[in-house]
Amino acid sequence: MSESEHRMIEILRILNNHDKPIGSKVIANELRNKGYNLGERAVRYHMQILDEKGYTERKGYSGRIITDYGRIELEKGLIYDQVDFTFSKFEEKIYQTSFDYATRKGNVIVNTSNILDKEAFNIIKKVFESGVCVSPLINEELGEINGKTGYIIKTICGTTIDGILLKNGIPTIPQYGGLVSIEDYAPTKFSELISYKKTSISPLEAFIAKDMTSVLNVVEDGNGDIPANFRTIPGSNLEKAKEIIENLKKCGIGGVLEIGEIGESLLGIPVPEDMVGIAVVGGITPFCAAQEIGYDVDIKTGEELFDYSKLKEIKTSKYNMKPAKKIEYKKTPFILTKSLNRISSVDYDIDENSGNIIANISYLNKKDIDSALEIMKGIYENLPKYINPYFKIVKHPQDDTKLGIATVCSLTIDGILINNGIMCTPKYGGLLELGKPPLFIEMISYNGSSIDPHKIFIFKNLESITQKGTKKVLASIKEVPYIARPHSEEILDKILKNHFSVLKIGKPRELVYNAKVDNYNFGIVAGSGLNSIAVIKENGINIDVKSEETVMPIEDMDLIFEQ
Repeated sequence: MSESEHRMIEILRILNNHDKPIGSKVIANELRNKGYNLGERAVRYHMQILDEKGYTERKGYSGRIITDYGRIELEKGLIYDQVDFTFSKFEEKIYQTSFDYATRKGNVIVNTSNILDKEAFNIIKKVFESGVCVSPLINEELGEINGKTGYIIKTICGTTIDGILLKNGIPTIPQYGGLVSIEDYAPTKFSELISYKKTSISPLEAFIAKDMTSVLNVVEDGNGDIPANFRTIPGSNLEKAKEIIENLKKCGIGGVLEIGEIGESLLGIPVPEDMVGIAVVGGITPFCAAQEIGYDVDIKTGEELFDYSKLKEIKTSKYNMKPAKKIEYKKTPFILTKSLNRISSVDYDIDENSGNIIANISYLNKKDIDSALEIMKGIYENLPKYINPYFKIVKHPQDDTKLGIATVCSLTIDGILINNGIMCTPKYGGLLELGKPPLFIEMISYNGSSIDPHKIFIFKNLESITQKGTKKVLASIKEVPYIARPHSEEILDKILKNHFSVLKIGKPRELVYNAKVDNYNFGIVAGSGLNSIAVIKENGINIDVKSEETVMPIEDMDLIFEQ
């Protein structure tokens, strides 16, 4: 991407952050703060180009606004840049936090959530009252939400604590957002996590889905999974940080689940030598409770800065959370570790079309199996390029009323290449929009996540494979040293003939469907083995989505179509 394109993306971001028209002077000043030395005349030149593309629109003498089309392009157009931007957005808000706990004045970072149902708001209040939150301080207004009247609620984001620590001379490094398992009101370990530096989606937003959290269970009986953040600070600042956190509690800002000791693993996450881990409840936790029982809640994490004095307290009844259990739990594993171990078990023979592949196994009720197979057959006929047609019906290990559908995981391709002496590394799992050309619009790194990225997209219903309009399918990108490209092409050509889903073989330094690989490598894009499973779920069949469950011989599998 050229320097000029970078500037135009930053201009779109600035316009997107303003709710009214702004002029070239304001834009030039904000660009300067971001490190772009661009005068007003140059800004006007770039704005003219953006106008011509339909990304911006002039509003008289007041300035310009970003159009809906511009927002779409901003969200999907430069996905590799968005991965970096997700983390930099949090760094920016941390720097801008100005709250002083001594005077109780200044800005804090807030999440904004929109709710239409009063009953949903009552459920959310119940969570606030229990104390399972960063802060019981909220700003509540009635306003218009999609043409209806609803509640617009601002709550303190846990990243505020990072900002306050930084203002007091303590550097914090946001590491992960994820889910913490709670047992008898005590945090035990991070059951899932995503690195802030490895995703186009805010990590906590990735886990905001009906079937991923169990906040209500934690409130009612002390057991379940809640969103939380993990950061590290220098060990030399430990005592000072503890003092600040105690002072913040007096201001109604808390939510700290646990502070570790120097160099000590915390809740299953290793901590570097001379550093300290701190885990904090996710600011959006109370709103997850309403989603868990089917209410529609629009949640935006860490969106803006807000004056602390405009927040009012929801009275808390009793805080039942206990210190973390000091039990030796296994470290929270990254999906890449699991993937590499599965990959090394692949011994598929490309000439014989036989041998072990990696299989996803997803479970559903026996009564739904025939309908599910018909759905799989239909989607393969419509989109064969994106679907691997091999499947196998397997028994459920404990439940006789259920069956599993095994499909070929796309990581099998990594295993095939490695088995032929070519290093192939899974880089991102993504959401691929099938436009002209196709473009990745979301990506999560295998190296920074404990959960298969495609499972997150399915849980959040972000894919749309059968719905009308532009389709969004699950795909992954792998990277291979460019010296091995000719050999890789030979192998990939053979497995394509055996019905594997290989969508594109990139060139060195090429953006592959808008995804970027490291220098001296090329990218391979493959369709996910969970695409057919996602389609079953899209059709209203309840299915427990699993990934990378086992290895099995491909010759034991059937084809969804008749040869």
